[in-house]
Amino acid sequence: MSDWALPERFEVGDGTVRWGSFGDGPPLVLLHGTPFSSFIWRDVVPVLARDHRVHVWDMLGFGQSTRTAPDVSLRQQAVIFVDLLEHWGVSTPQVVAHDVGGAVALRAALLHNVTFESLTLIDAATVSGWGSGGFFQTIHQHPAAFEALPAWASAALIDAKIRSGSHTGLRAEALASYTDQWAGTEGARAFYQQYAQGGEDNTDELQGLLHLLDIPVHVIWGADDSWLGVDYAQRLMTALPDHARFSLIDGAGHMVPEDQPGELLRLLST
Repeated sequence: MSDWALPERFEVGDGTVRWGSFGDGPPLVLLHGTPFSSFIWRDVVPVLARDHRVHVWDMLGFGQSTRTAPDVSLRQQAVIFVDLLEHWGVSTPQVVAHDVGGAVALRAALLHNVTFESLTLIDAATVSGWGSGGFFQTIHQHPAAFEALPAWASAALIDAKIRSGSHTGLRAEALASYTDQWAGTEGARAFYQQYAQGGEDNTDELQGLLHLLDIPVHVIWGADDSWLGVDYAQRLMTALPDHARFSLIDGAGHMVPEDQPGELLRLLST
């Protein structure tokens, strides 16, 4: 799916969320993270769609959705996710969530009482500490200073940040898709905004609830994730119920669906 497009629209108070669905069968929903988009799922969707009705969407402020919305917090994304499930007529889906998509999925399950059949968390922002790194925290605390950077400086910073998420190196079309959404003054402002509004206050409410998940949970992690290391994954496993499973993918960084889509698909089928 090199020509990745989300044909459907869902209107929310602050703009338009773009989404698409593929295949037939039990519902499966894919949630992307930041600073990415649903494009990250393009290699796995055709395979998953052989046996599932796969739903994907670009979060507000990302990808093909409205970039200029004033509220792109993870709290707001979770509300939109809940509304999308109702719009799709989907109940009890399998959910696969990457990066901050994990926080969105967990807010839906633990705070909005949405029932999932299962939850797979891939290098997911969940337990405390995911937003404490220098890059994230600095932008979160000083977004106006970054918005004042000249366009060439923002472009270089965004390019370097996205490249660092992959262990194997991104294909040219993939890198372009991720960086193009943040191009220009408006795009750079949107890039910094989602860091400003995406801090750990969005997951603080979840910390005492993670152990209550009574559905199958599978945590999948890139062994070479330089953003959220394996030690972070182990802290997440400690916070989850004992029935949660853990899988480590060698040769993958934070962007597991980019680095090792074949191995990810194998694990999603087990």
